[in-house]
Amino acid sequence: MLQRGRPLRLKMGFDPSRPDIHLGHVVGLRKLRQLQDLGHQVILIVGDWTAQIGDPSGRSATRSMLSHAEVLDNAESYMRQFFKVVDRDRTQVEWQSQWFGDFTLANVIELTSRFTVAQFLERDDFARRFADHQPIAITELLYPLLQAYDSVAIEADVEFGGTDQMFNLLVGRELQEMMGQTPQQCFLMPILVGTDGVQKMSKSLGNYIALEESPQEMYGKVMSLPDSLILQYYEYLTDVPNADLAAMGQAMESDSANPMDFKKGLARSITATFHDTAAASGAETQFEQVVQRRDVPDDIPECRLADVAELSINQLLVRTELVASASEARRLVGQGAVEIIHSSGDRATVAAGAPLPALAAGDVIRAGRRRFVRLVQ
Repeated sequence: MLQRGRPLRLKMGFDPSRPDIHLGHVVGLRKLRQLQDLGHQVILIVGDWTAQIGDPSGRSATRSMLSHAEVLDNAESYMRQFFKVVDRDRTQVEWQSQWFGDFTLANVIELTSRFTVAQFLERDDFARRFADHQPIAITELLYPLLQAYDSVAIEADVEFGGTDQMFNLLVGRELQEMMGQTPQQCFLMPILVGTDGVQKMSKSLGNYIALEESPQEMYGKVMSLPDSLILQYYEYLTDVPNADLAAMGQAMESDSANPMDFKKGLARSITATFHDTAAASGAETQFEQVVQRRDVPDDIPECRLADVAELSINQLLVRTELVASASEARRLVGQGAVEIIHSSGDRATVAAGAPLPALAAGDVIRAGRRRFVRLVQ
């Protein structure tokens, strides 16, 4: 391809099924930016049609469909976040509705006629569900076909995707060849493990770090990573040279360096990338104050004591917006992660099922490691 003497058309698709892009998406976007800087054409596909179906990759059940209005709302957020990584002026953005908007039933039937159900049941997640007698919606079988047609519509030379997308990318190759195009190359990107240290980063699993998190939240989440992920995050999300990564790994393996120091450098780098150096420095200062020294931050939200005096701890956490839902409140209380810090300096962990300690103006409620609210008259 490079011998053709023209820039390669590099395709990567995003389904705006949720409003945030997270660091897992950034792995592929960073590679696109590097190739963009070498003169190649980056084409981002906004999957405003496939997002309504939902790609079942890695899932064991049929996904619920989104309305087109929900998809458009999420896409607006995606468009803002893409360009934190790739160069806006050198990026071509295409919406699937540009070609699928004119599709007729005849077009859909013609597209489906090119593949068999047996071929699609070779895909791991479909095969597992079929073997376990779990439902597979016809719409889900359409997903790889629609993603493949994107490659035909823009005449992609290379498609980027995570390793869990290999089947879909290969369908794109096959479809291009069937329709007289040169089949695309498939560039598979590694999957970034989430903050739980076990599963891939995912909004639905809650183990993600979003690009639009506050500096304090972003820094704190990186610091919560297991030490085993430090090198992976450096490799996938920073420009630290391989020789330095090897030295870092050797130092941690030999216990000649504290992994905390490397993790702080990682948190500073990632936070500065998506905010700025000053924000990263401030987030580090707050982390050291709040998490390492267990001090209360100077600037925290306030809530009138009278507004929460008669509430249970779960209701209080929701009312003060320390948590997003009652279920999150129950989870934090059950984990012993909710604490009352009295103005005297005494601390009391709130136990599940136990009565809430007496509250007074000046007391601080802590939920998790980094969320606080101060009670005032």
